[in-house]
Amino acid sequence: MQRRERQTVLQRRKFLWALGAGAAAAAASRPDARAAAFKTTYRAAVIGHTGRGDYGHSLDLAWRGLPNVELVAVADADEKGLAAALKRLGVEKGYADYRRMLDEVKPDLVSIAPRWLDQHRDMVVAAAERGVRGVYLEKPMCRTLAEADEMVAVCRKHNVKLAIAHQTRYSPIARVVGDLLKAGAIGQVLEFRGRGKEDRRGGGEDLWVLGTHVLDLVHLFGGKPQWCFGSVYENGRPIRRQDVKAGAEGIGPLAGDTVHAMYRLDGGAAAYFDSVRNAGTGGSRFGLQIFGSTGIIEMTTGHLPPAFILEGDPAWSPGRSGKNWIPITSAGIGKPEPLKDGGLPAGNTLAVQDLIAAIEEDRPPKADIETGRIAIEMIVAVFESQRLGKLAIFPLQNRANPLAMLE
Repeated sequence: MQRRERQTVLQRRKFLWALGAGAAAAAASRPDARAAAFKTTYRAAVIGHTGRGDYGHSLDLAWRGLPNVELVAVADADEKGLAAALKRLGVEKGYADYRRMLDEVKPDLVSIAPRWLDQHRDMVVAAAERGVRGVYLEKPMCRTLAEADEMVAVCRKHNVKLAIAHQTRYSPIARVVGDLLKAGAIGQVLEFRGRGKEDRRGGGEDLWVLGTHVLDLVHLFGGKPQWCFGSVYENGRPIRRQDVKAGAEGIGPLAGDTVHAMYRLDGGAAAYFDSVRNAGTGGSRFGLQIFGSTGIIEMTTGHLPPAFILEGDPAWSPGRSGKNWIPITSAGIGKPEPLKDGGLPAGNTLAVQDLIAAIEEDRPPKADIETGRIAIEMIVAVFESQRLGKLAIFPLQNRANPLAMLE
């Protein structure tokens, strides 16, 4: 086949693909249409903790607007926070003890909403052991791989479907990007580059709090990690025991104002994540770039995250190639966005709709507990590699926090 014919075929495939992708994305983003297809009505509850992670990124509101879900109770150990949540959510039953709520209300679904990580393991175990069928959990999943292993085991034992609030996995634009990569829109995928927001949290905290989103996308598009080589610095030198302090948001032992990480992925590409404290410019670099042999795709995170493609540019340089960045929407490359960006509420709605569908179809949610554990392992591996001074091989043998073992 001649070059011009190959280009014509490729453009036709892209056109046909874009029509299908746009229709599928629009259908997937209509909450009521999806909810109306569910087989039964579910009773949902919310676990929050004001002052210790609060209600995360609006996870308490995730069940609103779904005709097949009745929100019946909320738990919050903070008295004032509980009163505010009852009013905000419009429910009558409130509990200071989430275990008591689970025992008495017996919900089918529960949001575990606090941003802080330190209670996630206990809350998930309590929900699974008390018959909850589906859990929507704020990210990051937990503090250590040992906790992640316990959470996976209890959910498997009780057949609980757990979805992590990695919202971008549910985005119609993420679906389009995945299809473009499979179609070879930027040729062979060679590397992934991710950065955090690099604000005051830059370094270790940025890796935990925001890196979890970026690394989850690396896993989604590039496959599972095989190894990690990481370096963690504080004030220009490798971290030492005296640098380790209690991290914010219940992270546990934490150190480092600078992190550099490289991964080898099952898909054959390399991946990188970097974060330097106070080096950001309002989070403008936060997100992921995917470099292929003939172009680049870049995107951030969210329900309808900004995404762009630089096609036909093996030099990766618009100035040298004369090519331009073209927006990617849920309808395809360079097409107007047919959907309205609903932000966090819309992302949560897509996630819990998929969670309910996963229960009824007996399949994993798109952002299931296994993908959550892999994101945690990719984070922990950076610190483990620094501790070992060599590659950290997956799966990691050390399931504890590496910083607690620094010499």
